[in-house]
Amino acid sequence: MQRILVLNPKGGSGKTTIATNLASYFASQGDRPLLSDNDPQGSSIRWLKKRKPDQAHIHGIAAFERNLRMTRAWQMRIPPDAAHVVVDTPAAVPAQELPDMTKNADAIIVPVLPSDIDIHACSKCIADLLLIAKVRRDEYRIGVVANRVKRNTIIYRSLMRFLETLRIPVIATLRDSQNYVRAAEQGVGVHEMRHCVVEQDLADWEPMLAWLKAKEGARRPLEGINPLPQTA
Repeated sequence: MQRILVLNPKGGSGKTTIATNLASYFASQGDRPLLSDNDPQGSSIRWLKKRKPDQAHIHGIAAFERNLRMTRAWQMRIPPDAAHVVVDTPAAVPAQELPDMTKNADAIIVPVLPSDIDIHACSKCIADLLLIAKVRRDEYRIGVVANRVKRNTIIYRSLMRFLETLRIPVIATLRDSQNYVRAAEQGVGVHEMRHCVVEQDLADWEPMLAWLKAKEGARRPLEGINPLPQTA
């Protein structure tokens, strides 16, 4: 089972877009992934509720909720046939919570938008992962996604120069596309839309999917009882 954490303490970076599209990709491949929504805004769960019964199954957990009718362990249980767990993390995660949140993650995806504010937030996020969560660069667990970019713009070039200084791999560059808006409205991912409409977007995803696939062969043994990060 591969555990994928989509993380950036700054809101609006595109965590939910990446988490839902990853889950829909795995589902479209015949997997039955688990999508854990740890963000109190509940955007991933709302997206999941829009899916139709005949669409590929994605198991969802509203991890931000406390269900008093069941134990926390039962609420957070992972189906035995889930080969991938995708976690949509909340905004404003305190740095001191990162060690527990990331310790069982096989891959940590950090989306960043091309703006000065987001570049600064990404820099702090990466620093906290390295220095506080103690995620080592040589584990190659962290990958950055340049999100909603418009190529051939000054801010895009500034973003790419900044990402080069981090010495963390940029695993995808996703263009600013209305297809993601349409997908969110319909409860689907771009991999479930008509190929002729999303051909460029699918090409943008190929490096990230290849990076995740390469990591599947190097997964660490499961630590602890529950591989999902807990929310307060």
